[in-house]
Amino acid sequence: MIEIPEEILNRKGARSTKDLKPEVIEFLNKGAVETKNLVEWLAVSQLELLKVVLKALEKEEWYIDFQKAVEDQKKPTANSNTKVIGYTFGILTKNEDVFTYLRSHSSDVVRCWACWGESLHYDTTPDLLNGMQKYAADSHFGVREVVIFATKERMIDDLDTSINMLSEWTSNTDGNIRRYAVESLRPVGVWTKKIAAFQENPERGLLLLEPLKSDSSKYVRDAVANWLNDASKSQPEWVLNICKRWEKESDTKETAYIIKRGLRTINKK
Repeated sequence: MIEIPEEILNRKGARSTKDLKPEVIEFLNKGAVETKNLVEWLAVSQLELLKVVLKALEKEEWYIDFQKAVEDQKKPTANSNTKVIGYTFGILTKNEDVFTYLRSHSSDVVRCWACWGESLHYDTTPDLLNGMQKYAADSHFGVREVVIFATKERMIDDLDTSINMLSEWTSNTDGNIRRYAVESLRPVGVWTKKIAAFQENPERGLLLLEPLKSDSSKYVRDAVANWLNDASKSQPEWVLNICKRWEKESDTKETAYIIKRGLRTINKK
């Protein structure tokens, strides 16, 4: 077991690559610690980390498959490397012991691989969402974003089923899961496929929004506000009407916060 100094565990994320300490990068590449922010995440040598993981799994002979998959990319990025390595795991094995190890790893990057890989193993939308819920609940922000990337397009292809399932998640006691229920199906989102059905008819998303219009978690409230702000770019009148109704129905500071942020694009005009 690697002994990690307190100053490494309690560090703040570096603001730029020049601020990264070599010892921090070493611990990241060994998978001993999670990344603190995007700067650290981008600094991880995923193939170096992969060697450590495959050695622990006693699957070092797999490395050549991963290396080829990474090198065959036309324009490799940290994001694409994460997806390719994860997919390669998913293609190579369905062994539960392997995925239990990956999804419980101390490195958030490894857990991202597990998310991408495991997403290949589910044929139906209900199975996919039930299998991916643990990643939506992950303690690390990076894993919680990757699970959206790994599921959104398939949910769009089966939108009604996805809405119905996620509407049940809006009552989950875990704020991360409630947030996923809304954030994963944002009409526009960030670096994800747009949902034309919601851009044209955002009312279909009310099953996800209504239960959370006064949520106790700021993380969830931000997701609801972002959903409304996305919708306001194509259906501003609809968003205005929803916000007016919520203002009357829910006289709370939480709802007021969502309305203010949800109307930010409209109010700029």
